[in-house]
Amino acid sequence: MKKESTIQKNKGAAMMIVVFFFMFISLTILIGIVTPVVREFKIASDNYSSKQSYFIAESGAEDLVYRIKNNMETGTMGDNRTLFLNNIYTTIPMELTDIGGGRKQIIATGNVNSNERTVGLTLTTTTGTSFNYGVQSGIGGVYLDSGTINGNVYSNGPITASSSGGNIITGTAISANSPSAIFDQSNGTGIPAYNISFGNNDSTQDVAQSFMVSSSSALNKVQLYLKSSGSPSDAIVKIVNDSSNKPGSTVIASGPLSASKVTSSYNWIDVSFTTNPVLNIGTKYWLVIDASTSSRKYYIIGASNGGYGNGVGNIGQSGGTWNNTTPSGLDYYFNLYLGGPTGSITGYGPDNQVKIGTISGSAQAHTVSSTTSSGNIYCAVGISNNKPCLSQPDPVYIAYPVSDGNLNEWKDAATAGGQYNGNYSVGPWPNQNVNFGPKKIVGDLTVSNGGTLNITGTLWVTGNLVLDGGGLIKLASSFGSNDAVIVVNGTISISGGGHATGSGVSGSYIMLYTTDSSDSAATINGGAGAVIIYAPNGTINVSGGASLKEATGNKLNITGGSSITYESGLANNNFSSGPSGSWGIDSWGESQ
Repeated sequence: MKKESTIQKNKGAAMMIVVFFFMFISLTILIGIVTPVVREFKIASDNYSSKQSYFIAESGAEDLVYRIKNNMETGTMGDNRTLFLNNIYTTIPMELTDIGGGRKQIIATGNVNSNERTVGLTLTTTTGTSFNYGVQSGIGGVYLDSGTINGNVYSNGPITASSSGGNIITGTAISANSPSAIFDQSNGTGIPAYNISFGNNDSTQDVAQSFMVSSSSALNKVQLYLKSSGSPSDAIVKIVNDSSNKPGSTVIASGPLSASKVTSSYNWIDVSFTTNPVLNIGTKYWLVIDASTSSRKYYIIGASNGGYGNGVGNIGQSGGTWNNTTPSGLDYYFNLYLGGPTGSITGYGPDNQVKIGTISGSAQAHTVSSTTSSGNIYCAVGISNNKPCLSQPDPVYIAYPVSDGNLNEWKDAATAGGQYNGNYSVGPWPNQNVNFGPKKIVGDLTVSNGGTLNITGTLWVTGNLVLDGGGLIKLASSFGSNDAVIVVNGTISISGGGHATGSGVSGSYIMLYTTDSSDSAATINGGAGAVIIYAPNGTINVSGGASLKEATGNKLNITGGSSITYESGLANNNFSSGPSGSWGIDSWGESQ
């Protein structure tokens, strides 16, 4: 019996050992299965929290950008910001820092369950001015005599090459049909008797002016007498049909109204149309400004009572209800241009052709003659070219990239820095290296004899600007990638190795703007640099191997082996002056 009892005890112990090992192995297997699941769940949870953190940081940054761009309260630097996100109030650590050169840096941090993500961005002040062509001219056109344009050309007049040969445009060359120098329809001069706000709510979103033309010519452009409150969005200007003495729904022509050209003071704003239809004499049409709505950011147009006999003003909404103005019978200030000569691109005979698109591009004009193009040639009339004409509508007039309102803002910014009476010279010792600006100079500005003028703000020169004798005008390093302007009432002369340039940072340029209307408004004979020459009323003469980055003028003469080399950064210039300059986003991304 004792032996049997011992055997039973041994069997029980063995069974317990088997059960123990079974449970141990099962638990090991279970842990092996559960642990990866838990780990994957933790990873998924962290990823979700990380994404939440990122979106929180983005929301905080966007909120601060919105406040800055709309002149709202932003708090002090380093403040946390509380936003209502995902049905809860979330506190977002924020940093807002002025980093110089008209730039602000924003850093926003999101933190959910200890998963932290940071977003950083940089804002720069800008008037929205864009130079999309290496050369842009008015009705005076472009003349090449052994000259090279590295980039595209858009001319509102003829593009003509001389007999010297070697005339090259490496990109696309476009010669548009020019607008008439005399408008066909016009209303409004002097200070408006009435100021009509629109774009501020749905019932006053748009304005419309009826008119009838007196000549059967192609439509080219319109001028509108506008100012703004706040910074409204871009608008569309349309010519539409008449429907029972109200604007109809058929769009005959349209063109963009750039909000950046409209300032807080009244100015005539040019608007170009994308097509040039011929309007019929005696037919009623409507000129419509189609805007978006904002109670804080809207347009204001000048108006008169009974000053225009060929139409009447309305206010309302495109596609909706139109009403008479208050008081009734007002007419808006506008000028309508028709006609103008057709565009042309002309080389000097079969043996001295102008070469278009040597890198990539096409030739586009009503008439193209004695031209070699690597791309297509679009024209109605083609003579002695390397390719036949392909059909497309004639190129249309485009407005200059800078408005009178922009110019007035730059003048105001210079004047705010004080006034210097008399001629100002930088050159021989002790005035060899000078920091200067913003300032209005009532006199001439001369930089010569190896002198250096470091621009620290916008300048306005009421006399002439002379840069010669190895003189240098450059932007202070604080401008960074931003740009600046020197406005000149008189002429601009660069010669003798004179040089003008940006801050030294890529994408920084200096614009020399002259309002002079003579044939020598700007003369560049050798030298130049990272400079934009702007002479909307006069002629720019580039010779003597000079090299610059962009030229816009009523007429351009590029001769003597000179060149203009366009850079892509010119498409988004940030002129960091002007009281109504808006804020543009220079960079935006996640910070490490």
